[in-house]
Amino acid sequence: MRKITAGLFISLDGVVEAPDQWHFPYFNDEMGAAVGALFDTADTVLLGRKTYDSFAGAWPEREAAGGEDAGFAKALGDVRKIVVSRQKLAFTWRNSEQLDGDLVEAVAALKSGPGADITVSGSISVVRRLLAAALVDELHLLVHPIAMRSGMRLFDEGETSIPLRLLSSEAFQTGVLHLVYAPTESPAGATYTDAKAHIARPAQ
Repeated sequence: MRKITAGLFISLDGVVEAPDQWHFPYFNDEMGAAVGALFDTADTVLLGRKTYDSFAGAWPEREAAGGEDAGFAKALGDVRKIVVSRQKLAFTWRNSEQLDGDLVEAVAALKSGPGADITVSGSISVVRRLLAAALVDELHLLVHPIAMRSGMRLFDEGETSIPLRLLSSEAFQTGVLHLVYAPTESPAGATYTDAKAHIARPAQ
């Protein structure tokens, strides 16, 4: 069974939209290592169309330019990229293809097939649907110490909660928190009566 990871830049108030407008001041070696680790174990990247268009519009040129980020650009070019879109797409970036069929069914089939990890980068709508279907094994949130006040948030309105458990946490020097979550069972019901036993008493 392949592992599916998803990584997102997110503000303190939950905004994940247009991180290129606000997250670069916080990008340091620690964050670079965290982002790179999501791709190191993956042989497939799952992308929404908008995220793919953004990547395809930048990384091939960066690879060709041969700058300090050319190695990462080449790795992105070499990996299998599957794009989720309702519209028929044409590709010029190598190793790109369109997801065939229903997202949840297709990803479940990919997950149970042969290969290394599958990672989802950005692609908010894709992450939402995979989380709701309990197909994401690890959700990596890079929480930035800034409140954006407006913009699309990771979790939209819905009828069903999505319980998660914390696997790990790390604080970067920039104040960014790298939080890794996994799906879990819904917590057992509890009331204030259950909680009050844990309330700390004021010091005398």
